[in-house]
Amino acid sequence: MKKKGDSVFFSDMISPRFNPAAVLDIASGGKVLVIGDFHMGVGRRDDLMANGELLITLLEKYYLPGGWYLVLNGDIEELQRHFLSSIFENWPRMFRIFDRFAAEKRLYKIIGNHDEGLLFEKNYPYPLYSAVRIETGHLPVYVYHGHQSSRLYRDFNHILRAGVRYVLKPFGIRNISSARSPYRRFSVEKSAYRFSLENNCISVIGHTHRSLFASLGRFDYIKFEIERLCRDYPAATGEARDRIAVEVKTLRQELGKLKRSERRDVLRASLYGDELPVPCLFNAGCAIGRKGINAIELTDENIALVYWFTEGEGKRFISRGSYEVEEIPGTPCRRGVLNRDRLDNVKARIELLGVQP
Repeated sequence: MKKKGDSVFFSDMISPRFNPAAVLDIASGGKVLVIGDFHMGVGRRDDLMANGELLITLLEKYYLPGGWYLVLNGDIEELQRHFLSSIFENWPRMFRIFDRFAAEKRLYKIIGNHDEGLLFEKNYPYPLYSAVRIETGHLPVYVYHGHQSSRLYRDFNHILRAGVRYVLKPFGIRNISSARSPYRRFSVEKSAYRFSLENNCISVIGHTHRSLFASLGRFDYIKFEIERLCRDYPAATGEARDRIAVEVKTLRQELGKLKRSERRDVLRASLYGDELPVPCLFNAGCAIGRKGINAIELTDENIALVYWFTEGEGKRFISRGSYEVEEIPGTPCRRGVLNRDRLDNVKARIELLGVQP
């Protein structure tokens, strides 16, 4: 465990204000959905409004009947802007779904910086945790929101909450969030990555709204994917060769958009310094993406980054044909698998790359 004073000292996540970290054992079988950053609100300033129907459908018609555990990884209710009673009134269908998961003992709810106010709600119906440790039979997976790496959010979140609700909200000013700053995102990810390395575990975080798979963000992953496709191109023929050319063109366009949206010095920086990336950090993304919802799926054998979208409204890259896409019958909801890996492969790379030569 890390020494006292480090920004991600894990016991800070299990302070007296929180319940002890939950333990979920799926080593003998089980499926876990990790999803977070709903930011459920009220009225025009409700961040989930655009994806609310999609989210309700995928939970109610895919994960609930499929026997999945539901791990809500923080910032579910937007309590920095709204009162809980108003959110309950605005999202009754969502809370009924939570009730059904809870009734079957398949709900784990983690606190984030935007819903930390739940700790002061006397009649809140669900247990609240600072983290969930998932036993997979390979290596432990710690799920936590990620804001714990920032002293600002750990020690002064009550002041931030008051400022957002009573100063920013009346003037229509958006939240000040790590999700909006490349530097803050990088700082959170670097702290979680370091914690995972030093404790020989996998971390699944949220908070930054930026999905990560095996310690790689979308920008890095696209570069590796383009390189792989270029290697496959010479041996391909006919339609397969044409498809690779189209995929490379589409990925290069997406790479260009990402370069324009991030600052160049942040893109040049790395979580790993001069070392090879160790695949110990994952991020479930968020439920309020402009074109869909990201989440992490975990079983006793595999970990996957999935992307849910509405037919005709998803991101262009998902329709190229190289991703697994399935539909919820009778609905326009589609599930794409962006990345998947076996946990024994992840464990082997962590063991080999995480040790200093």
